[in-house]
Amino acid sequence: MHYRSTRGAAPILDFEAVTLAGLASDGGLYVPDSWPRFSHDQIAAMAGLSYVETAVRVCAPFVGDALTEAQLRDLLTRAYAGFSHAAVTPLVQLDDQHWLLELFHGPTLAFKDVAMQALGLLFETFLGRSGRHVTIIGATSGDTGSAAIHALAGRDGVEVFMLHPRGRVSDVQRRQMTTVLAPNIHNIAVEGNFDDAQALVKAMFNDADFAGRFALSAVNSINWARLMLQIVYYFYAAVRLGAPDRAISFAVPTGNFGDVFAGYVARHMGLPIDRLIVATNENDILHRALSAGDYSAGSVTPTASPSMDIQVSSNFERLLFDLAGQDGATTAAMMAGFESAKALAIPAEQRAAAAAIFDSARIDSDGMARAMRWAQDKCGQLLDPHTAIGLAAARASTATSPIVTLATAHPGKFGDAVERASGIRPTLPPRAQGLFDREERYVTLPATLAAVEAHIASIARPRAAA
Repeated sequence: MHYRSTRGAAPILDFEAVTLAGLASDGGLYVPDSWPRFSHDQIAAMAGLSYVETAVRVCAPFVGDALTEAQLRDLLTRAYAGFSHAAVTPLVQLDDQHWLLELFHGPTLAFKDVAMQALGLLFETFLGRSGRHVTIIGATSGDTGSAAIHALAGRDGVEVFMLHPRGRVSDVQRRQMTTVLAPNIHNIAVEGNFDDAQALVKAMFNDADFAGRFALSAVNSINWARLMLQIVYYFYAAVRLGAPDRAISFAVPTGNFGDVFAGYVARHMGLPIDRLIVATNENDILHRALSAGDYSAGSVTPTASPSMDIQVSSNFERLLFDLAGQDGATTAAMMAGFESAKALAIPAEQRAAAAAIFDSARIDSDGMARAMRWAQDKCGQLLDPHTAIGLAAARASTATSPIVTLATAHPGKFGDAVERASGIRPTLPPRAQGLFDREERYVTLPATLAAVEAHIASIARPRAAA
């Protein structure tokens, strides 16, 4: 399997190289040359498989010869050994049509663990082959950072610099990052919002002088391996609900479009997905893009669902590329226009193609609270704000197929917001107890490229001479 950039000007890479590279050198995102395709019988044969065995089958076509099947199975077994539920991503039924897919049984209580625990092992494996060292730079709206830090803390060959927007993540999210005191972990609170942090990361990759001095890599969902690992739970859930002989819909709370794009890929691979329901909060750029063709960035509105407080959705570029016939030049021109004007009118043909697959909904704070109370009163399920937004969008959908809402975080990560909406104070599970007793370590910097690059340059190991 080979990978190319959505902007068409970066080198073609194999799976190992694309995992270590993260962002493409032309500013684009890597995607496979072609989508693997499973037959009806191959999908049916996944019934009854463990999560690890499902992951081996789904990931193998993307990995190619970078790992043998035995190596891939061993890596995935180790990645999920520490999850608190034997099913890794269990399904919970709410009523006749609605289900939750619990993705929060990993070490940091959020869906990012499902991909990140394996990604950390992929980095360790690939770097160990060559003795190379990489400097990972990431931006987080809350959950990516903690998952990456827990997956990479103490690993050889990896140094992590994670940017988060100061004061715009929950206390639990922040402490899950800043209380990890491993010497290869460095947290940076930037004076701005997530979009500012994400823009700084992209700017560092695109700064030829800075990127030339350090071997940069990424763990955000701009990294293809992250998305590949998220495809797995769509297959795992759908097969348990009757696929391939029954179509399933998924409701996905999303800000950066990565999690729902994984579902889009699963559909390309042959999984019978009826509708992909994109659920946003008041920061509704994705809803506006899909419903009206208006992909324009406004100012970020802080909400009770901070992981979705995003106005520039990096992974949307992958969808635009695919809908444009995988034309790199066209996508590069579209993204250059967006980056200049912060606005893009999606062509009618691409909008129509997206509408055949995607629905979308904008859920405000009242809608989120109503969904949270419904789940608690009718089903005995306490939800975090992001999952509640996904469930609200699912319940508003006209889809007639079973709908699986991705439960992206444990409610205990957002205790104040959950208590305000539901009247119930969630507790953190035992594996997260003591978080507020630990020492924190981070620096606060202005959201300027010069300040952040100077800080990283004062600590990071320079790229080895060729």
